[in-house]
Amino acid sequence: MENNSLSNSSEDKGIIRLVTVIAVAVPIVVALLLFMPTKLDFASDWVYFLPHLNAVINTAATIALIAGLIFIKNKNIPLHRASMTTAFTLGAVFLVSYVIYHASAESTSFGGEGWIRTIYFFILITHIILAAVALFPILLAYYYGYTDQREKHRKVVRFAYPIWLYVTVTGVVVYLMISPYYSF
Repeated sequence: MENNSLSNSSEDKGIIRLVTVIAVAVPIVVALLLFMPTKLDFASDWVYFLPHLNAVINTAATIALIAGLIFIKNKNIPLHRASMTTAFTLGAVFLVSYVIYHASAESTSFGGEGWIRTIYFFILITHIILAAVALFPILLAYYYGYTDQREKHRKVVRFAYPIWLYVTVTGVVVYLMISPYYSF
């Protein structure tokens, strides 16, 4: 049974405005941090572990997303919610880790040549674009799911889920393709 008590409320509209602000602000802040002329100095080499951690986080998020789909297909809403909350939390942890790494370490250049280079950049560019685009529908889907607005949740998830899954999978693929070129 869908909970419509929030569907047209001012609280609902306020949350949607907040989601919009977050979805616009996060990619802008990430871009600014990534392209700062001077990198942050954390005075330690621990940041060089973060790409490896990020790959593990993305792998775990992918597993959580797939588990969430399986659980909802089997009408197991509590486990679906747990899986999606896990994926959502992992995404947030990933974002913090990603920003810390890229704000403090120089980017690694992909050293592959020929067709593999084309494939790498295709995957990387689609990954980056879709990661930026995905934030709004992911946040909205999570909100609708959390507030038990199932019909709205389903509509948003049809768009958000495949993009989110693509982003988590391609994050790992990009890592696997570039990791041989890390100099640390």
